[in-house]
Amino acid sequence: MSESNSKLLQIPQRHPLLAVALGAVIWVLVYFQLEPLSFALVDLMGLESDTRLAGAVQFFLYDTPKVLLLLTGIVFLMGVVHTFVSPERTREVLSGHKMGTGNVLAASLGIVTPFCSCSAVPLFIGFLQAGVPLGVTFSFLIAAPMVNEVALGMLFALFGWRVALLYLGMGLLVAIVGGMVLGALNLESWVEDWVLALRSQEHPSLPTGTAPTWNERIASGWEHVREIVGKVWIFIILGVALGAGIHGYVPEDFMASIMGSDSWWSVPAAVLLGVPMYTNAAGVIPIVEALLAKGASLGTALAFMMSVIALSAPEMIILRKVLKPKLIATFITIVATGILLVGIVFNHVL
Repeated sequence: MSESNSKLLQIPQRHPLLAVALGAVIWVLVYFQLEPLSFALVDLMGLESDTRLAGAVQFFLYDTPKVLLLLTGIVFLMGVVHTFVSPERTREVLSGHKMGTGNVLAASLGIVTPFCSCSAVPLFIGFLQAGVPLGVTFSFLIAAPMVNEVALGMLFALFGWRVALLYLGMGLLVAIVGGMVLGALNLESWVEDWVLALRSQEHPSLPTGTAPTWNERIASGWEHVREIVGKVWIFIILGVALGAGIHGYVPEDFMASIMGSDSWWSVPAAVLLGVPMYTNAAGVIPIVEALLAKGASLGTALAFMMSVIALSAPEMIILRKVLKPKLIATFITIVATGILLVGIVFNHVL
């Protein structure tokens, strides 16, 4: 390799913030060309612009790269932010807090900590080992996947701050109240014995370490992109494909009759449909986008989204290693009920 090429390859390491700024400029330029490009591609395919097929294809060609770009940008940014928030620090903050205050704090930490529904489970065990009350740990377990920064960032980008703020408030309410109810039931005996036994063991003191450099923080951002986007891109494509089908072929009147605010059973149906599904915020948001465009009420659509994200099948499978079936069933029932009530309330208020 020549000396000049070697110097070029060293630029991102020597000037990491400059490299990120250049990437951000390219990201913005590409993002704002997606919509006209999608219409141009539909024209190149020879599709009539006013047909259902053209509408579905244009939705897919536009939303797929749009969601992937949004996800990549948000995940990278939060990957950098997460270098300031460690699991050990999170556990330390929650230790010693009781019900009420602890639930609010745990749910709030769930927003800014880098844990999906599955990766939050090991930290759930660490909380129990550190003596954090069971109900407080559940508030974190509910909030971490459901009110995560990716969901909020994408909701803000696609629907505006009002919808993102509504989702934030609804999610925190379900996490706080759900955790408090679970804590008040005193269900520690329904936790697997080996987990409870950890409380009697001493855990090592929290490492202090030195603060990461900016090179390391940016490398963490790219690692988050590689891990998260690399795992969920197929769900995004499937979600956008389903959303495209809804956008192009489902009549507005039909969707409004099923998921509109006038249908008393729309929210229960949305929650029952969402609970057994498995996807993530990035995969379900295009479906929500299409549902809203077709006349679904906001409360119903967000209740569907919350049930999909907060009660995923893989999370329940992993939780089975920690919780007895009766506690898992109670957890699902309380969270699903909270989501149901929130969806109904918002359909009547908005």
